[in-house]
Amino acid sequence: MTVGASADSPTRPRPADKITPAPEVDLDFPREWIEFLDPADEEHLIVADLTWLLSRWTCVFGTPACQGILADRPDDGCCSHGAFLSDKEDQQRLRDAVKMLTPQDWQLMDQARDDKGKLTKKGYLELDELDDEPALRTRRYEGACVFLNRPGFEGGVGCALHTIALRRDLPPHTVKPDVCWQLPIRRTQEWVDRPDGVQILRTVVTEYDRRGWGPGGADLDWYCSGSPDAHVGTRPVWQSYGPELTELLGAPAYEELARHCRRREGLGLVAVHPATVHAARAAEQS
Repeated sequence: MTVGASADSPTRPRPADKITPAPEVDLDFPREWIEFLDPADEEHLIVADLTWLLSRWTCVFGTPACQGILADRPDDGCCSHGAFLSDKEDQQRLRDAVKMLTPQDWQLMDQARDDKGKLTKKGYLELDELDDEPALRTRRYEGACVFLNRPGFEGGVGCALHTIALRRDLPPHTVKPDVCWQLPIRRTQEWVDRPDGVQILRTVVTEYDRRGWGPGGADLDWYCSGSPDAHVGTRPVWQSYGPELTELLGAPAYEELARHCRRREGLGLVAVHPATVHAARAAEQS
C-alpha cells in the first residue's frame, strides 16, 4: 500500500495554492551501498546509501509541492511538532542563534519574552519526553514551532533560524537544531568488533524516511523523502547537502564520499531512487 494516501482524501480539499501530490513510493525498494574507510581514521568505517545520495531530492518548503506533514496545516512543512534538542551543544547553538534574531527575522519573537520583555529559554523551549526520557524541544505556539514564521509575515514564511542564516550568509546547520538541519539525512553510529578483534566505529548515512520517526511516521499525512514532487533538484543530494554531510562525517570522509559518488554517477547507478525515477518520467511527459 502506498503511504500518505490519506492526504488526498476527497473529504479534505487541497489548499488552492498546492498541487495535487503524486503518490509516495513504497518504503522498501533496492538500494546500492558503498563502504569505505575514513581517510583520517582507519578505525572509522563509512557505510553510505548511494541510492539516496544520488537521488534528486530537494527541499520544496514554501512551494506548491510541499503539502506539510499535517494535512490541516499545509504551510507548516515539517515544522508542526517542533524540534527535540539532542544535547548541550545543540542547546548552546540554539541559544546563540536566538541572540542574533530580530523582529524582522522572527515573527513570534514577542511570544518568547517574559513579563519584563526579556527573551527567555522558557519562551522558546518546553520540556517533553523522547524515548521515555525527559527532553527539551522547541516550544509550539498555535499549532507549530515557535520559530516558524507564518504566512503573511513581512520577513517571509519559514524558519526564522534559517532566515537569519541566509541573511548573515551563514551555513544553516550552524544555527538550527540538529534534527532540523540533518533531515532528511539519517546518520547512525555504533561501535562494532571486526573479526580480528579490533573495535571500529561504523557510521551509516542513508535516507530519513517515515520509519525514522518510529511508529508515528506512518501517521504523517505527507512526507517529502518518498514523494516524487520533492525529487526535482538540479543536483544530487551528496552535492546539495555537502556542508551538512561534511559536518556529519568530517571533511576527509566527505571528500572520499564525493569521489565515490562521482564515480558511481559516471558508471550509472543500478538502483535509482524510485521517487527520482517517477519525477523524471513526469518531467518528460510534461
